[in-house]
Amino acid sequence: MADALSAAWRPLRLPMRCATRKEPAIVEMLLSPFVAVVRGVNRVGESIAVHAGEMGILAWRVVSALFRGKMPYREFLTQAYSMGIQSLPLVCVTAILSGVVTTQQGGYQFTSSIPLYVLGSVVTAGVVLELGPVLTAIVMIGRVGARITAEIGTMQVSEQIDALYSLGRDPIVVLGAPRIIAGLVTMPALVAIANVVGIFAGVVAAELDVGLGRESFLYGARLFWHSYDLFYSIAKAVAFGFVIPLISVHMGLRTRGGAEGVGRATTASVVFMIIAILVSDAMFPPLFLD
Repeated sequence: MADALSAAWRPLRLPMRCATRKEPAIVEMLLSPFVAVVRGVNRVGESIAVHAGEMGILAWRVVSALFRGKMPYREFLTQAYSMGIQSLPLVCVTAILSGVVTTQQGGYQFTSSIPLYVLGSVVTAGVVLELGPVLTAIVMIGRVGARITAEIGTMQVSEQIDALYSLGRDPIVVLGAPRIIAGLVTMPALVAIANVVGIFAGVVAAELDVGLGRESFLYGARLFWHSYDLFYSIAKAVAFGFVIPLISVHMGLRTRGGAEGVGRATTASVVFMIIAILVSDAMFPPLFLD
């Protein structure tokens, strides 16, 4: 009798077992997208924390080397010449184009109800507050930041950094400090020159394209000018001049994997610097203009 009952119930227990086995698979399938998103956010957060910590330590070691007088000043002068003097032609071309384009767009947008001399204020404020610092920073990323990452990355994969350690010399002091301090010194000067060149190009473009005289342009520029705008522009230049070489040196020291690794590190460094500049630029108005 017992055997007959167990045989009768056996077919009914099999579907129940299959159903219980399928339930965890269904739950796992439903939760897998959420788990993947959480893991991705975790990886990104961990990467950002690691990079921020390493760059903080790098900045501290550079400041320490500067105040202890251990920075090689000859290398600093070489880097300042490369970043400043050799970057000046490209910075001036970019500033001229920014001033001309801003003037043309402003003249096109203005109607008869707006006094045309206001164009002088628009061009001056646009170049000084935004276009001068940001476009100069983009030029420095492409011309200086990528070069620094490739140089230090090549030294890293060819074991030249290890050779410096074996000789008792700190690569941060020998390689990193001169480049970062040179960026801090040269970037404000380049931005100041870019501002002057951009405004002058705006004056010429307003007279040729819009028909606005030089006196009227300068009158509008003086009418709405604030001395704080110049400080704001130079403050941006100092921040960008510190961020660009700091990231490029940091990414160069993290390079691994031979020539292919140098290429990957340089590409990642350029992307990293552009994002850092844009985020920093977006943080300046609420912090310093409000």
